[in-house]
Amino acid sequence: MFNGSETTATVLLLLVALGVIGWGFKRALSYGKLGILAWLQSLVLTVPWLIFFVLLAAGIYLNIVGILFLLVVSTGIYIFLGKRLREEGEDAILHKRANQLLHEKSDTSDSQNLPSPGDSAATTSPSPDSSGPAGTDVIPISPEDLKTIQGIFGIDTFFATETIPYQEGVIFKGNLRGGEPEAVHSRLSASLEQRLDDRYRLFLVEDPEGKPVVIVLPSSNDPQPLTIPQKILAGVLLVSTLATSLEAAGFLLNFDLFTTPERFKETLPLGLGICIVLAVHELGHWWAARRHQVRLSFPFFIPSLQIGSFGAITRFESLVPNRKALFDISLAGPAAGGIASVLLLLLGLVLSHQGSTFQVPAQFFQGSVLVGGLARIILGSSMQAPIVDVHPLTITGWLGLVISALNLMPAGQLDGGRVVQAIYGRKTARGTTIATLIILGIVALANPANPLILYWAIIILFLQRSLERPSLNEITEPDDTRAILGLVALFLMVATLIPFTPALAVRLGIGS
Repeated sequence: MFNGSETTATVLLLLVALGVIGWGFKRALSYGKLGILAWLQSLVLTVPWLIFFVLLAAGIYLNIVGILFLLVVSTGIYIFLGKRLREEGEDAILHKRANQLLHEKSDTSDSQNLPSPGDSAATTSPSPDSSGPAGTDVIPISPEDLKTIQGIFGIDTFFATETIPYQEGVIFKGNLRGGEPEAVHSRLSASLEQRLDDRYRLFLVEDPEGKPVVIVLPSSNDPQPLTIPQKILAGVLLVSTLATSLEAAGFLLNFDLFTTPERFKETLPLGLGICIVLAVHELGHWWAARRHQVRLSFPFFIPSLQIGSFGAITRFESLVPNRKALFDISLAGPAAGGIASVLLLLLGLVLSHQGSTFQVPAQFFQGSVLVGGLARIILGSSMQAPIVDVHPLTITGWLGLVISALNLMPAGQLDGGRVVQAIYGRKTARGTTIATLIILGIVALANPANPLILYWAIIILFLQRSLERPSLNEITEPDDTRAILGLVALFLMVATLIPFTPALAVRLGIGS
């Protein structure tokens, strides 16, 4: 039996994983059989990793054949469940269409008794005296434009019942009557653009009671492109990040580049490797944004003397069409950077041998459950030595994983915060942001010798804690496949950042 200190990291990792699985199950229940099948798919992808880490904690090491067997079995079950999910989905669609046909006649007769969106009974026409300070214009939209906007609604899309002033625009409360929110939003947006060109934007969101509302705002509220000073700042941060990446490489080589610049060439392989991972990360964001026709700003890289860089802050320079696009763009960066980092890490471990370029303490591999577990499998008994010889690609891959994992933390406008916002909505994203900041604060106080966590918590608190602005269509949720990928990404983030306790690491053969 393991004692308390030996099982801390394993228990924490399992609790996080079980919490994520339980949350997914609770969310799936509301969707009935389809939801349960989708949840089982996510469970099938997660279970092999759980088995791997539990066996590792118990001192049982799977070889490559065992790992492949787990992956093949889970993939087969995943495909089988996917087939069942499609079959059930098709049945649900057929039932829905049948019900629509049965009630089509009664719905039509009911709609004839409803007032039209333009009638005074259906809308509350805003006026300067309706709300706000006396004598002030609460809705800057001209009466002509407001009347035109009201004309886009109907009983086959969104039946507006109330008009309320909101900032520089207007909110329309009512009933969604056009079927799928995505189709309704598309039709309303097209009608608005046809009548008023590109002057307004239409948002379909939920109010605090969970009911759909339409918000129309002037296009002047769209995200603005970077100014010249901001672009100059982005360039300065890029140069600074190149310098700190080389300095971090020098630190790992046991010298200070800033005081010994003549050793510049020695830092190039590792420093440029870090920069390549950062570039792959940003290219992932750019590729996904281009697919969804969303513009991104220049990245504002955040230099770090410890690991080279914390990643980059990238703003949206155009509105995001829906939560699916927000998810794809947010996950594409850490997915691309993470995959590149894992490949570099594995290649580095395979190429490592006695006499390799880097000699690192075995405690180096105790800082991450994921990295330490993979190193123990590939390097075997050599991990028990106080000093382990590794190929430089091992260090590059590890640093890239840390950078990707830090950006996947579910907080604010970090990639992980945007992923949570896309999957679970803004309310849950606010909760995970607060929880992440609290956990980072506790870890920073408990480990004052390592300022990395404290720096990152400060960056999130002052620069990234706010949520991303709502998408144009905030109601339609991402599909189950995206939800599964998001859960897997968050799980791997935790596995990357959670360390082994020294006692457990020694018991597993990592260090002595």
